[in-house]
Amino acid sequence: MSVIWLRVAAALYSLGLLHAILTLVRRREHLFRVAFAAFSLGSVFHFVSIVEEGIVNNRCPILNFYETLSMCAFLVVVVYLGVHLRYKLESVSVFIFPLVFVMSLVATFGNPVNAFSSPIVRNAWLTVHIVLVLLGYATLLFTAVASLLYLFQERELKSKKPNKFYYRLPPLGTLDEIISKFMGVGFVLITLAVIAGSTWAFIALKGDWIRQPKIAISFFTWGAYLAMVCLRVTAGWRGRKAAIMTVTVVGFSALTWAAHAELGYMLFKR
Repeated sequence: MSVIWLRVAAALYSLGLLHAILTLVRRREHLFRVAFAAFSLGSVFHFVSIVEEGIVNNRCPILNFYETLSMCAFLVVVVYLGVHLRYKLESVSVFIFPLVFVMSLVATFGNPVNAFSSPIVRNAWLTVHIVLVLLGYATLLFTAVASLLYLFQERELKSKKPNKFYYRLPPLGTLDEIISKFMGVGFVLITLAVIAGSTWAFIALKGDWIRQPKIAISFFTWGAYLAMVCLRVTAGWRGRKAAIMTVTVVGFSALTWAAHAELGYMLFKR
């Protein structure tokens, strides 16, 4: 039953992910109260899951990767709830809510499930994951181009003799707005791709999926993207800092794509 409670908690945490998506894409924060209530209720089910797992196995449930991840996610929840009650840091939820949801979702993959019954469904699921990744990378690449243009224009503004190309560029404010919008859309696409890919890998590869270094690279890249979004929303990183951070995340994404190019070919051939 512990995994069921954990899945219920992950479902409630998903409302926090929805809140983060709406905040980034449409800048709507009125869902925070609902998301926070679901987040708090999810922590109760999460706590029940951990306690029941410990009672059944007669030990602290931190023996394997999934149990440790679940415990870590719960501790993040407890710390955030305590900090929020004291300081009312709603903006940090854009970082915490997606992180906890993904961690708890992956933690539910500790128990084996039946493999895909149909190769068509299996390949279709993988195709959706790949399409989401490509769309996310395309959006991130566009964000990186806007960031490079921002850095170039900023440098030319400080120059005594600006390049002729400088006068054809959009204003810095417009470029910064483009970076902000496409960064939010790209984060949503990459997050959905990580969820779809993790679920597919768990079903198709069983317990071996989490041991794949290429899977770890994907989560690392997503974490870097999440950190970039958090710094922009909470710390107000804009302009030069945001542009440099975007280009850095593009570099991580390029490494992830290169690592998965061969893996995707091998999995489609299975």
